[in-house]
Amino acid sequence: MKLIIAVVQDQDIPLLLDKLMDEKIRATKLASTGGFLRQGNTTLLIGVSENMVENVIDIIRITCSAKEQMITPLVSDLSRSIPDFIPQPVQVKVGGATIFVVDVDRFEKV
Repeated sequence: MKLIIAVVQDQDIPLLLDKLMDEKIRATKLASTGGFLRQGNTTLLIGVSENMVENVIDIIRITCSAKEQMITPLVSDLSRSIPDFIPQPVQVKVGGATIFVVDVDRFEKV
């Protein structure tokens, strides 16, 4: 058995969960926060047999595409002069998914 840990942007979660349910794949949904943009995301815990891992990863890959987004970075250094203090928007790549697959020695549902 394998445990798939998928960190996904919040906006991709509804479609992803629908696709997983269509395939009768269960997932535990955990709220989490990204470190870089400090935006909400969701971490899914998905337990599957080894032969289902690639199928689940394919579903995640199809439903969680990366996007370009304009963000205004947070400035934490207040010692700069006022013109340097005004943050300028920058374009960053967001979305997609970060996926970890780990072995599970034991699984019980009680």
